[in-house]
Amino acid sequence: MAYDLITMGRIGVDLYPLQTGVPLPQVTSFGKFLGGSATNVAVAAARLGRRTAVITRTGDDPFGAYLHEALQGFGVDDRWVTPVPGLPTPVTFCEVFPPDDFPLYFYRRPKAPDLEIDAHELDLDAIREARIFWVTGTGLSEEPSRTATLAALAHRAKSGTTVFDLDWRPMFWKDTAWTDPDAARTFYAEALKHTTVAVGNLDEVEVATGVREPHAAARALLDAGVEVAVVKQGPKGVLAVNSAGDQAEVPPLPVHVLNGLGAGDAFGGSLCHGLLEGWGLEKVMRHANAAGAIVASRLECSSAMPTPDEIEAAIAAGAVK
Repeated sequence: MAYDLITMGRIGVDLYPLQTGVPLPQVTSFGKFLGGSATNVAVAAARLGRRTAVITRTGDDPFGAYLHEALQGFGVDDRWVTPVPGLPTPVTFCEVFPPDDFPLYFYRRPKAPDLEIDAHELDLDAIREARIFWVTGTGLSEEPSRTATLAALAHRAKSGTTVFDLDWRPMFWKDTAWTDPDAARTFYAEALKHTTVAVGNLDEVEVATGVREPHAAARALLDAGVEVAVVKQGPKGVLAVNSAGDQAEVPPLPVHVLNGLGAGDAFGGSLCHGLLEGWGLEKVMRHANAAGAIVASRLECSSAMPTPDEIEAAIAAGAVK
């Protein structure tokens, strides 16, 4: 049976401080969680009842073993999560200063194993058959992951729904993308040719299209070949436009933010769920916004992903209680 969702991209261990409002040098205890954007999206969709899998790589170390255990516990198929000898499993620390300051510290050197995904090792038939396939901009940042990501997209050839999470993380790019996003735009443009849904915040859509104004950026994404453009506007909410001319602009759900770092991944998992359900744009966005808000009210990411009942309750209440 085909998967509802296969994601491809980052995985790692999140070490989050158990004290909020405390600088990292003074933190005395941490919680350990499964992390990585593409992986968290698979977890979020699994929490909503979807059959999911992730394509990624870990170190051949105890943290890698932990990630397999965590994926299995969340009901995400880990058959395409393989070890890379000699490279450590990535670890990410953060600081938690609610409501809007959550510095991240990525330990992905000398190279993250998830950037060692190789095109020759991909199960292209499974990728093509999945109802939704999800890739990220980080997957384009370095070889061999770049070639693998583009090969998977080209083989899928827009069968089903293909989501490109624009996911701009300049610190992961070793070339001039650090100072010149134009260096990455060529690769983004190639990925967009094979994409049906593009998702990104204002910085990310600007990297992908050269345009920052939300409506113009959505139009530029549609012109690049996608069928649905989703532009996250921060406090203004989310804008979604499709190629048929439908549009939805949904404000954020009120929430007391504890840690905003997993909200985008929860949004992504719910987005996939809504697309699979065949909902209209506005309903998809409302559910995705609610899922993101729920996770923002909790400390962790993966284990904080909401259930359908929790999302419905937040929408009914008009806020995350």
